[in-house]
Amino acid sequence: MARQLAAFVVLLVMLVLTPPARAQTAMRKVGRGLAGMTTSVLEVPGNMVAETRAQGPGIGIPLGFVKGLGMIVVRTLVGVYEFVTAPLPAPSGYRPILRPEFPWDYFSGGGSAAPPEKPKRSRPH
Repeated sequence: MARQLAAFVVLLVMLVLTPPARAQTAMRKVGRGLAGMTTSVLEVPGNMVAETRAQGPGIGIPLGFVKGLGMIVVRTLVGVYEFVTAPLPAPSGYRPILRPEFPWDYFSGGGSAAPPEKPKRSRPH
């Protein structure tokens, strides 16, 4: 019963903290941390999908499998970091450390595990 309740709470938190506006807040960072710690196994099929889209199934499936295995560790550790440091706006503005932001985002149109690009500053004229 306690395990089912915990799974329900995690699912509820993930659904609530994934607004379409993509606003980066401390609560969203907590959600990313929880998602990284609990669903990092999605890195394996996610990387297989991303690499297959980029390079075709012959290379994408085995390469994505290997990359996904390695990213499980990375996603879990970054999830712990984001969960623990959620009250702090680091990186600036609570930006995500990994891309895609959530492990299930691989399935909605792509993404890689590379760090997100830095926002470009506009120069005053």
